[in-house]
Amino acid sequence: MASSSMGMACLLLVLCMAAPSLATVYTVGDTSGWTTGVDYSTWANGKTFKAGDSLVFNYPTSHTVDEVSSSDYSTCTVGNAITTDNSGATTVALKTTGTHYFICGVVGHCGNGMKLAVKVESGSSTAPSKSPTSSSSSPPSSDKPSTTTPSTTTTTTNVPYSSSSWSLSPFLAFVTAWVALIVMFIS
Repeated sequence: MASSSMGMACLLLVLCMAAPSLATVYTVGDTSGWTTGVDYSTWANGKTFKAGDSLVFNYPTSHTVDEVSSSDYSTCTVGNAITTDNSGATTVALKTTGTHYFICGVVGHCGNGMKLAVKVESGSSTAPSKSPTSSSSSPPSSDKPSTTTPSTTTTTTNVPYSSSSWSLSPFLAFVTAWVALIVMFIS
């Protein structure tokens, strides 16, 4: 009986660990990283970002990763960052839906292409994204950052940064689940 409880506890632990593996970790710019001379619009095109996913920015410490408002993103205005980091390895957890805007806060770098906008969808949706083409003259109102009003639910737009992230690979979750099941049936 105790071994059966042990097996069930292992199975429950495996199931709890498998949930984080559904999130995707995107390395911004892939092997180029976060630097000038990369077209981040092209990099983001075709990717579907979901709440729970993470962006990993790898860069020399001569750059920054600043989350900014839509207007600061459009005009490459520096100095008004919602959050900023210059550690060289920034992981941003995409916790809220909507469009998130990132620029390099070093003067001139945003104008040289160090800017990224990602539209984050609900993590529970499995339908493919159908977003408007980039030739749209103005973004839909849902792409604008949310503002706090007394009659709406407040969402936090400050995204905490860390230099590392953790997620269990689907393969490791699969292997761990099988090991737990074997232990459960042997006991």
